[in-house]
Amino acid sequence: MRRYVLTGTPGAGKTSILRGLARLGHSVVEEAATTVIARAQGQGDDEPWTRPSFIDEVVNLQRRRQLAAPGTDHAQVFDRSPLCTLALATYLERPVSPALAAELERITSQRIYERQVFFVRNLGFCETTSARRITFEESLAFERIHEQVYRAYGHELVDIPAGDLTDRITAVSSAIADRTDVLVAVPRDDLT
Repeated sequence: MRRYVLTGTPGAGKTSILRGLARLGHSVVEEAATTVIARAQGQGDDEPWTRPSFIDEVVNLQRRRQLAAPGTDHAQVFDRSPLCTLALATYLERPVSPALAAELERITSQRIYERQVFFVRNLGFCETTSARRITFEESLAFERIHEQVYRAYGHELVDIPAGDLTDRITAVSSAIADRTDVLVAVPRDDLT
């Protein structure tokens, strides 16, 4: 099983790329932090990232999603990984909790994710949302932390530059196909 990660700047289009990959038939796993934030905000907690438990909530959901992701002969694509959660903890100036440390050890020792990580570059702006309340300048600082974390853990960053969404989806899909050496069966009706 090959598990690829999309990471990079907040607001760079990772979720749009992930959804495009799903439309192409790739097995995908959504980002955990956005879900944790949306659930908390739905319960009246407007800024859940300020809670001491926030990082652990994210890493626990990431772990559950990774373990529950449907098996496939091809590949899975994850919108962020626990290394992104480490980058988030660093950005928020939080200590590495025992839960995060244990998950980092697990994914590293078991080589859960591929060494090649798709690094989605910023679009030159960062739109704020209820879950993303940072400026473009702050997003660039966050981008640098992600780069440093992934490189420190020995990952190769596959650059996905800003550009047309279709081109970005194609770049990721093609890179996955090149790395998995999987033959895709073309339905007979498509051959005529």
